[in-house]
Amino acid sequence: MIISELFRDIMQGTYLVPLLIVLFSVLFYFVANSAFRRVIARIRVSIKESAVPFELLVWPFRLFIALIGLGAFLHYFPLTTDLKDPFRHILLIVSIIEFAWLLMRLIMVVEQFMLQHYSTTVRESEESRKISTHVSLARKILNVLIVLVAVSGVLMTFDTVRQVGLSILASAGIAGVIIGFAAQKSLSTLIAGIQIAITQPIRIDDVVVVEKEWGRIEEISLTYVVVQLWDQRRMIVPISWFIDRPFENWTRTSSELLGTVFIYTDYAIPLDQIRRELERIVAASPYWDGRVVKMHVTNTTDKSVEIRALMSAADSSDLWEIRCVVREQLIEFIRKNYPGDLPKVRMEMDQSASAPADEPA
Repeated sequence: MIISELFRDIMQGTYLVPLLIVLFSVLFYFVANSAFRRVIARIRVSIKESAVPFELLVWPFRLFIALIGLGAFLHYFPLTTDLKDPFRHILLIVSIIEFAWLLMRLIMVVEQFMLQHYSTTVRESEESRKISTHVSLARKILNVLIVLVAVSGVLMTFDTVRQVGLSILASAGIAGVIIGFAAQKSLSTLIAGIQIAITQPIRIDDVVVVEKEWGRIEEISLTYVVVQLWDQRRMIVPISWFIDRPFENWTRTSSELLGTVFIYTDYAIPLDQIRRELERIVAASPYWDGRVVKMHVTNTTDKSVEIRALMSAADSSDLWEIRCVVREQLIEFIRKNYPGDLPKVRMEMDQSASAPADEPA
């Protein structure tokens, strides 16, 4: 009986249009999904950045197609107003959230495309590292804006919240002052993040010294910076720290650096031999970039001579290695060839003192 009535309703057209919409939506879903995958494959073949994660767009795209079909189905499905209005409201909220999700995933794909196109290493151009930093911070800023707009859009679908929103807008001056005082620290941190993005005192992969710790800038967000230290620890630094305090940036304009090695020897050591040995060691090292190798006597004390060896390298990692090599081999060279010229303490006895007088008988 129920089946016959349902079949009669379908034949009369009550459920015919919704049923056709469901069939068309399912067909359109599979066709659009197949076409989407083919487009992604075609794009991946045509560009050299083959590792771009286009797969991040698959599920947002599928949900987008499903919402289109669900909206058309709900429009023609015979429901009462009491049921149709809540369903439409829920569909509107889900559509806003899905569209925000799709935009965030799309921005993430664009970011990965830019990062792979301008792949950043310390040895590459400064322009590529600037673009990478700009793209990364721009994605974070856009994500925050998208979330704020999406949450606002969802809340404004409720009549009660819309009326409250109008009341808030009427008293926006007082509310702005109160919120400004309450969130002063947070706002200053966000402003510092935007300032870092514009002025770029630091960039991703920059070599910095923060709190006497050497490391590389691994991540820059709107509120904090992650510094990867030399021993693979991570230092989390508030982004306002880089605005308020001085720090060292070893790759601000170039990654090339100069380094020194100090050796302390006796006054009698032949300086020309040490200089020739230094030049030989540096020239044979794969870490030397061929720019600078010099030796100077930079200080003297009553016990030793301070010899400074100066050398250059392409980046901080190579500089550390070549300094260690030079220090080790110079010490070994002096120990083998001039062991008597290592720092020593001299003592002289006064030989002019007269012998003690004979004791009286």
